[in-house]
Amino acid sequence: MQRYPETRFLVAVIFASLVVLGGCDKLKARDKLNKGVEAYKAAHFDTAIEDFKEAKDLDPTLTSARLYLATAYASQFIPGAPSPENLRNGEQAMAEYQDVLNSDANNLTAIDGIGSVLYGIGGNPFDQKKLEDSKSYHQRHINIKPDDPEPYYWIGVIDWSIAFHGNHEMREEFNKTARKTVSDNEAMPPALATAFTQKYGATVDEGMTDLKKAIDLRSDYDDAMAYLNLLYRQKADMETSQDARDTDFRMANDLVEKVRVIKQQRMTNPQPAPPSS
Repeated sequence: MQRYPETRFLVAVIFASLVVLGGCDKLKARDKLNKGVEAYKAAHFDTAIEDFKEAKDLDPTLTSARLYLATAYASQFIPGAPSPENLRNGEQAMAEYQDVLNSDANNLTAIDGIGSVLYGIGGNPFDQKKLEDSKSYHQRHINIKPDDPEPYYWIGVIDWSIAFHGNHEMREEFNKTARKTVSDNEAMPPALATAFTQKYGATVDEGMTDLKKAIDLRSDYDDAMAYLNLLYRQKADMETSQDARDTDFRMANDLVEKVRVIKQQRMTNPQPAPPSS
């Protein structure tokens, strides 16, 4: 019974030591994070990755270290490059972003990060499943913060990519057996236009709806206008009458003109750069 006070004292000392050590680790983690950020800004990505890894190991609760680590991996991922190392960078980026989502399901940086990497993987070589997966993350962003224009834009871009690829494939397949081939710039024959509508009409409609929403949220969103123009041209290939096709092209050309005006205004009245941090 007389040993109990001594035991409690030892436990208290050990606990206090652990608290101090934990505090030291958190300070070391912050130091490593700061060093990693400086290395990242200097484009020394390999050094930055090691610093961020150490920061994460020292303090697993340091979300910013995980996000920076994921972003550093993503910065080294080159869409379309087929090397195993490049694909590994993309996969490691997504794994780190997913770790963040495991503890913070609404972290928009991680959601957007996975969506971006999936788009890079699925765009070249074309992989519709990866693009659809990417789109689901942008939709997840919308569900959390519906007033952000960017995720609507990305859904529109992905829908255009899917429709454009499908358009090209269907023309190629048609031309294998057609008496008269149809070039990419020519109107589809009515039967082919109908088949294209059945397969990709919903995709084009969704993309147009989301791009219009992005423009509603940001009136000078010229990139969204550019892709909406491209989707109107996909829609034109679904038309079976020349009048309807001409209307789609007129809408597309109007958007091209709007983009030209916006870009000209930006050149004439450039906005001051934000102050450097």
